[in-house]
Amino acid sequence: MRTIVDLPDDLAARADRLRRRLGLSRAELIRRALRLYLERAPEGEGVVSPERVFGLWRGRGVDGLAWQERLRSEWDRD
Repeated sequence: MRTIVDLPDDLAARADRLRRRLGLSRAELIRRALRLYLERAPEGEGVVSPERVFGLWRGRGVDGLAWQERLRSEWDRD
């Protein structure tokens, strides 16, 4: 599959230096980097299960809605 990836100039420059040193094409370097990242990433990374978040405020002695409203009231200050 072909895809287009936009990279910041500094990251592209670092990747080019590395790929030249390793004798790889840019595409091969990106494939290897992505493969390595996916091998190391926890399964379901970025997905938060309800079991991990329900009850987080339990036992804090603070009403969650009151806390939220207090924080948001700071946004209205001029």
